[in-house]
Amino acid sequence: MPTHEVQNQVPPLVGYNLFTSDRALVEALQREGAGWAEDQARRLGEILGSDEVIQWGFDANNNPPVLHTHDARGQRIDEVRFHPSWHALMRLSVSFGLHNLPWGKPRDGAHAARAALFMLAGENEAGHSCPISMTYAAVPVLRRQSELASQWETRIASTNYDPRFLPAAAKSGALVGMAMTEKQGGSDVRANTTRALPEGKGGPGAEYRLTGHKWFCSAPMCDAFLVLAQAPGGLSCFLLPRFAPDGRRNQFFLQRLKNKLGNRSNASSEVEFDGAFATLVSEEGRGVRTIVEMVNHTRLDCTLGSAALMRQAVVQATHHTRYRSAFGRLLADHPLMKNVLADLCIESEAATVLAMRLARAYDRPEESEARFRRIATAVAKYWVCKRTAVHACEALECLGGNGFVEDAIMPRLYRESPLNSIWEGSGNVICLDVLRAIGNEPGTIEALLAEIDLGRGGDRRFDAYAAKIQSQWKSLSADPLQARRLVERLALALQGSLVVRFSPPAIADAFCATRLAADWGQAFGTLPPDVDFDAIIDRARP
Repeated sequence: MPTHEVQNQVPPLVGYNLFTSDRALVEALQREGAGWAEDQARRLGEILGSDEVIQWGFDANNNPPVLHTHDARGQRIDEVRFHPSWHALMRLSVSFGLHNLPWGKPRDGAHAARAALFMLAGENEAGHSCPISMTYAAVPVLRRQSELASQWETRIASTNYDPRFLPAAAKSGALVGMAMTEKQGGSDVRANTTRALPEGKGGPGAEYRLTGHKWFCSAPMCDAFLVLAQAPGGLSCFLLPRFAPDGRRNQFFLQRLKNKLGNRSNASSEVEFDGAFATLVSEEGRGVRTIVEMVNHTRLDCTLGSAALMRQAVVQATHHTRYRSAFGRLLADHPLMKNVLADLCIESEAATVLAMRLARAYDRPEESEARFRRIATAVAKYWVCKRTAVHACEALECLGGNGFVEDAIMPRLYRESPLNSIWEGSGNVICLDVLRAIGNEPGTIEALLAEIDLGRGGDRRFDAYAAKIQSQWKSLSADPLQARRLVERLALALQGSLVVRFSPPAIADAFCATRLAADWGQAFGTLPPDVDFDAIIDRARP
């Protein structure tokens, strides 16, 4: 229409490479021992930046999964059906080994390589990351029971995505989920009431029958699930397949799908077991100890996923402001907008370097690295995930009203932003876990402080902050009321150490001035005036 000439709108952000445009991630991949995966990351980054694959993310979220409990004849089928775009996203991630790379092709740096690929996929669409993450995290638990590992690792090692609802032995690839929480307990899994009765004598690797319910079972179309149930010897861990050994559907009944704030492409369900077949993993009464290794790996992925959301928020904000004009100049040229953008970029880079350093710890066999990852996983998971929601909100505001409509990706990022802070242990649970590590696992806090101290001498403000946390941690860890304060300070000290060592001077200087020396306000966009805004923004802009 002649009355509607479209001007001053931003071109679509398509046809860019998510990996090569992320300098912090490119550097981290090399630094953390996974430079051999650069070609793979470059290929995936190019695919994910294409118009077609970006649209898959929108379609998978605009057409959420649908539960079918019965067929046309009234028979129970308990199936969830997904939009083709969901399957396309799953097929892409599985083909790149995001669910199995460190296990299927073990080599030095494999966890760090997989972490970078996982972050790239999470930038495009986070919902499908859930079954990918759970499958990756299940392997260390399965290895506690050799016969289960020999059965399932070959299936998990496949890079074929096979969504058919068949017994796992008849498929070209398999995925594994988990179901721990129940209505009455939530994070307090020891309050679980699901019962497990042995078919015979019981014991590790034996067959049991489970009866009860699970309040949260994500990705219920996985081929098997790690679940917790009360055996005669106490809370225990089991592998429960969707199909029983005789080929019949297991007594695994889907009650409903969760109507969630975000993560809409992924099916999260409530399930009931009525004498469902399962196999005991490890010993009776050691359920939490057995499944905790899976939880630690999924907490790593929560950190990676949140860092990915921050990165995509920065990409969208810096792209939009580069083209949109207001009050006589580009948004990106307004001093106050520069302050906001640079602040968002700093937060994103600090999250990326921390997440990738944490991933490297899962590659290293040294005892010091095992101690470091035990406590650093919880510290990073708490802080990076906690920062994501406020970061997404500020980035959305950079787009104004254009960021608030569902045609943009920003509403999806905003809805997704609180998820990782809740899943795999909400904030209080994570902080109490840090206190537990300090009190019960010798050497953990020392390993974390040793990593922090590697940044000494790089910035006087960091040195002062590191010295302060060295003198404070004992008193803070002795008081549960101070747990959040302790974990926050540990996280900032660890990020500061990494940024001082590995990020450009402009970012390190601004991080230390604001996050560590308190020359900062209560919202993004309050950096001091002597920050090199242009250098920080140019580094992050796609």
